Amino acid sequence: MNKVSNIDSYKTIIFDCDGVILNSNKVKTEAFYNTALQFGKAAAERLVKYHIERGGISRYEKFQWFIDSLTEDDLAQSESEPNLDSLLATYASEVHKGLRSCEIAEGLAELRNKTEASTWLIVSGGDQAELRELFTERNIAQYFDGGIFGSPDTKETILKRELDNKNLTLPAVFIGDSKYDYTASKSIKGIHFIFVHKWSEVEDWESFCNFNHIPHLTSIKGLLLSN
Repeated sequence: MNKVSNIDSYKTIIFDCDGVILNSNKVKTEAFYNTALQFGKAAAERLVKYHIERGGISRYEKFQWFIDSLTEDDLAQSESEPNLDSLLATYASEVHKGLRSCEIAEGLAELRNKTEASTWLIVSGGDQAELRELFTERNIAQYFDGGIFGSPDTKETILKRELDNKNLTLPAVFIGDSKYDYTASKSIKGIHFIFVHKWSEVEDWESFCNFNHIPHLTSIKGLLLSN
């Protein structure tokens, strides 16, 4: 494990949601598969592969790619024409129950106490309105005093906007579980990055972290041990 130290020295701590705060990656992967299945198993598997390879990117972009990628054989298996709003609604319905029952990361309250001088933000690929409702319902919204942000805005857009608004102050650290999270963090000079891998769907996370010299932890609970 690459060493992580001084987590409480950051003025802003930015968290991804899925795979970091919530054990929800599998919930969403299954929802993508089930939503696309009306166009056949091959199409559903293709969307899942695209989703996993691009973890952290919004559902809007993923389903638009899916629609654009559908072949004549895919379309022949469905009784309806592909429609972005319809796919998004089906996906939201599929994922709703799982998000309300999935595991919350251990040590969240303790880490909030340890970093009481830091501002906490959620910057996620999940739907923003859905995230805010979910975090309130699961009684964790109060930890994120800097706000809960998500799609349709990209993570890069959110980070730049909150920096410009002085809601995000440097030095800051982004805690994520995908390659896209790392790329997004690099869009702002002065944001460091920590990879957590316990719930990540990135199969080659270890070689990715080693190649890019990224500190990594099993979960955010490990941040309680940093000095």
